[in-house]
Amino acid sequence: MFKYAVHYLKNIFVPLNCPDNINLNNGDMVIVRTEKGEEALKAFLVNDEVAKLFSESDKTPSPFDFIRVMTKEDMITLEELKKDEVTSYFKCKELVKKHNLNMNLVQCRITFDKRKISFYYTAPERVDFRELLKDLTQVFKRMRIDLRHIGVRDESSIMCGCGICGKPFCCSSYLRKFESINVKLAKDQGMPITPSKISGTCGRLLCCLTYEYSNYIEAAKGMPPIGSTVMTPSGLGKVCFIQFLNNSVAVKFEDGKIKEYNKSEIEMVDADVNVEIDISNINDYTTDEKVDAKQLKQLEDDKNSSTGNI
Repeated sequence: MFKYAVHYLKNIFVPLNCPDNINLNNGDMVIVRTEKGEEALKAFLVNDEVAKLFSESDKTPSPFDFIRVMTKEDMITLEELKKDEVTSYFKCKELVKKHNLNMNLVQCRITFDKRKISFYYTAPERVDFRELLKDLTQVFKRMRIDLRHIGVRDESSIMCGCGICGKPFCCSSYLRKFESINVKLAKDQGMPITPSKISGTCGRLLCCLTYEYSNYIEAAKGMPPIGSTVMTPSGLGKVCFIQFLNNSVAVKFEDGKIKEYNKSEIEMVDADVNVEIDISNINDYTTDEKVDAKQLKQLEDDKNSSTGNI
C-alpha cells in the first residue's frame, strides 16, 4: 500500500516509492526519479481508499522512486531552474522564428538534474524541425532535447487558468480524457450558438457541454416540438419555447400572449391556429458576433486538438 503520491503533469497523481523510515508532511517538496530524470514535485498523503485503488487498478501509473526531501539549497536551485526555463523558452522561440516554422511554442521544462529539456508546442500540421534541433543542441549542450507536439486542448490543460465559470479548467483539475464534442450539444441545450459563449480558451467547444447533455435528452422525452399545436387550460396555441429541465412549455396564443405551462397541463392536438412561430429565431441571443459555418467547424475540429503526448 502506498502512503504517498506526487502531483505530476496536469491532474495526474503518481504513487511514490518511499522508504518506511521517511515521514513526509502533506505538501512537502521532494526530489523523485521519473522517466525523464530527477524532478522536484509536491508530495501528498494518500488515504486508505486511494491507496487501495492505486494497488488494485491496472491504470495506476508506475510509481516514482523517492530520492530526498528538498533542502533550502534545493529550493534555491529550483527557483534558478524556473528562471532558466523562461530564458530557454525565449531562446527556442527565436530559433523557431529564424527557421520560419509553423509551430507555436507553449512551454519549456527542465528536469531538476538538468539532464533533459522539453519544449512543448502546438502546430496545425507536421513540422520538420531537424534544422531547429541542430541549433538547439548547440545552445543546450550536455542536455537531452525533447520537442513534443501537443494539441490545443493539451496546451490549456498544462498552462492552467480559469474558465468562463470562474473555476479552474476542468482539463487541468480532474479531466483525464477529452470527449468528442459538436455544436449539436449546445443547440439541444438551448445555448447561444456564439463562439465566445460555447468555446473555451483552447478555441474548441467547452468540455462541460457534455456534462448535462444526458439530462436534457431524458427531459426532452414527451415534450412537444417547437411550433406544434397544443391544447392548454386557456385554449389552443403553439409551442414557442421549451424549458427542458423545468418540464415547462411556453405557448403563444392567437392574441399574441405567451403563457407557460407544465408538460402535464398540455396535450398535442392535430389542429391549426393562426399563430406565427419563427423557429429560426428560437433561442437566438442578441450578439454582435457573426457566426458562419467555417467558424463552427473550427470549434468542432478534433484533429490534433488533443494528442495525449504530454
